[in-house]
Amino acid sequence: MKRFSKAILKLIQGLSKAVLRFPLTVLFLICCTALTCYMISLHKSPDLIIQKLMFVCLLGSFIGVTAQFACERFPRLARLRWAVYAASALLTLGYYFIISPAPAIDYGVGARTSVAVFSMFCAFVWLPSFRDKFNFNSVALIHFKSALTSILYAGVLAAGLASIIGAVDILLFKVNSDAYGYMMAIVWILFATTYYLSLLPRFNSETELDQAYAQEASQCPRFLEILISYIAVPLVAAYTLVLLAYFIKIAITVNWPTGQLGPMILAYSAAGLIIYILASGLENRFAILYQRIFPKVLVPIVIMQLISVYIRLSAYGVTESRYYIALFGIFSIVIGMVLSFKPVKKNGLIALLAAGFAILSILPPVDAFTVSRNSQISRLENYLQIDGVLVNGKINPKSDADMTLRLETTSILNYLERRGYLTAVAWLPADFETNRDMEKTLGFEPAYKYMGDNQNNFFAHLDMQKPLNIEGYDVLLQAGTYRGMDPKEIMNYDFDVRGIPYKLILEPVSAKETRVSVQNATGEKLISTGLYDFAVSITSISNRPKEALDAKDLTLDVENNNCKMRIVFQHIGITYGTGGDAGADYNMFILIAVPAQR
Repeated sequence: MKRFSKAILKLIQGLSKAVLRFPLTVLFLICCTALTCYMISLHKSPDLIIQKLMFVCLLGSFIGVTAQFACERFPRLARLRWAVYAASALLTLGYYFIISPAPAIDYGVGARTSVAVFSMFCAFVWLPSFRDKFNFNSVALIHFKSALTSILYAGVLAAGLASIIGAVDILLFKVNSDAYGYMMAIVWILFATTYYLSLLPRFNSETELDQAYAQEASQCPRFLEILISYIAVPLVAAYTLVLLAYFIKIAITVNWPTGQLGPMILAYSAAGLIIYILASGLENRFAILYQRIFPKVLVPIVIMQLISVYIRLSAYGVTESRYYIALFGIFSIVIGMVLSFKPVKKNGLIALLAAGFAILSILPPVDAFTVSRNSQISRLENYLQIDGVLVNGKINPKSDADMTLRLETTSILNYLERRGYLTAVAWLPADFETNRDMEKTLGFEPAYKYMGDNQNNFFAHLDMQKPLNIEGYDVLLQAGTYRGMDPKEIMNYDFDVRGIPYKLILEPVSAKETRVSVQNATGEKLISTGLYDFAVSITSISNRPKEALDAKDLTLDVENNNCKMRIVFQHIGITYGTGGDAGADYNMFILIAVPAQR
């Protein structure tokens, strides 16, 4: 009990010191927690200003940590501590004014905020090692250990509190389900982060107590050394061999990958560099060998990745994701070459260059967004000019455009629309919307084609905002089938018309075909129809998977002397081809009318 009390007291003291040491960061963390709890309570998407404030407070918390480490590293700044805090707060406020004009929290806002946060993280990890006896590798190791410890503590605390809340809810009184969300927000945003900060020593302090704690914190525990040297390093080595074998396969087959290689090597490079930093403070054989080999192996692997990215860029132009994959590839090559010749004590260059490359990616005119926008607009104009749709900056509508032009134009316009870049296309109407205005403006309607293993996909959706006419029918049922159903899984729906029992039967004949029938009480089939032929015929009406269609376009009428049936499809999904996903899915309203029996 005494040990437990001491541990709790030590925890409280650590948290208190962290609050006093990082007041600006803790203030922003409290704001983040409060905003998160408020958003949980809404049970709906929060207002735009709340979302923006969340991003601002997130960045502000990182700026606060950077400001504190700057004050600790530079004595002159330490004497102006509160002025530095004020400047940091103004910088955070300035960021709010930067993102405030944004009409939504889009990809651009998210990416810019992520880059800013990442740059601040690199800064406060690097600052303590700047011209100081503490090297970057030790500082990075301390941050890593502190993060792992805080995650472990927060996980245990969250699990325990969730159990207590659950017990109170079951045994004592009803607890609002939001309580779990509030608790998680407090634990993971406020407690975990503050505890993480409490574990960080004063790296640049001259007091014996602080120096002793910093030296103790910089020691790599045995379990972590084993994890890095004998588990992580061999795994990276094995992954490296797989990549090298794959490159040999490419050289033999001369068959370059389509797009999967970039993210894989990005993850490989990032994980490899983190392990390289953590292993730089170790002196066992595995760690030393990894330090010597990894930078040199990294360069040719990333060069192969960049060749793959270049092929994608040549074919499909620049997008933000391809931009960042290419940029990280260039960064990895630079780092690999630097680390091949620099001693491990200079690993701080990794953080500096990473922050520099990240900041470069959001600075016009070479930022990811400007470059991507210009690239895709140029591709669009090139396609339209070749086919005579765009002549001297003016649109010449073309109703007989081939499928390739329709597909490429639709894809690019959708991308530009999602990113809010359509306003930069001077020759388009000011209020242009792809699905609504494409046919009217360019002369041909949107087209979508999804390529897999010899597969094309088509989707059609009912416009649920318009009323459905049920006049002349006795009953309306809702049903559906999907391609993965067992053909023996026949679905039956019993219904009555004027007191007489009938049965609706949905029979999945194959992955693509479903048969819909109506039977009377004696089992006699009154009417029957398949769905696939009609579903395929809809592709001639519209190849617009994201646009809701009118009920008349999605209505299949079947009638005979015994029965009248109308099928109004809510959703049709077709995958053509021979692959495992080939087939069709149907969701539908089924209206049935049975003549009165005499």
